[in-house]
Amino acid sequence: MKKYLAEALGTFTLTLFGCGSACIAGAALGTVGIALAFGLSIVCMAFVIGNVSGCHINPAVTFGCYLDGRMSLKELYGYWIAQFVGGIAAAFALLFIVGQCGALGGVAETGLGCNGYDAASTTGLSMIGAFVVEIILTCAFVLTILGVTADNKTSHFGGLVIGLTLTFVHIMGIPLTGTSVNPARSFGPALAMAVTGNTLALEQVWVFIFAPLAGAALAAAIFKGFKSFYGSEK
Repeated sequence: MKKYLAEALGTFTLTLFGCGSACIAGAALGTVGIALAFGLSIVCMAFVIGNVSGCHINPAVTFGCYLDGRMSLKELYGYWIAQFVGGIAAAFALLFIVGQCGALGGVAETGLGCNGYDAASTTGLSMIGAFVVEIILTCAFVLTILGVTADNKTSHFGGLVIGLTLTFVHIMGIPLTGTSVNPARSFGPALAMAVTGNTLALEQVWVFIFAPLAGAALAAAIFKGFKSFYGSEK
């Protein structure tokens, strides 16, 4: 139970501070600033809950670890439930905070850091483009996690590497889709926006659930290939 509570807390923190930075201070922070907010959230939580749950705080990461044989199917479902609960709780906390800030112009103006494509994308990226981008970005992110945590020689500074990698993928992804690479982080704000009457993000959120999972599966397959190659070299 402790690891599930840890995952809920970690996903709450990532979603609240990452999406909160985007929707409250995005104009001032810019792409790099928002990317750093997401990345630093990972660094922070890695040192808080890393020894408890591994600090996945992302269903795609958990899926990649499951496919790599690092956890059971029961744990996979438990982590997923905890992560979505954390993401939803953070989104509604953010909805309340934004609602109390008269100078922000309301939720309709801030968007709660939702992901999107077509008109919901800063660059007008198409649905197919968004799906492909999210697969690529998630694959790079999950592949890094699988690699840095596979060996005790590198795992002790994994939190920093993973946080920097999340920052790295956000720098490219924010103008395109807002960067998901995390179904729980996407679903929470989309659901909270739907409660206000704006259902666009919720209608599009399926892309930001399935594409990251596909990216995680691709990362696990590539990493398996790497391990096979290394084994054949010995």
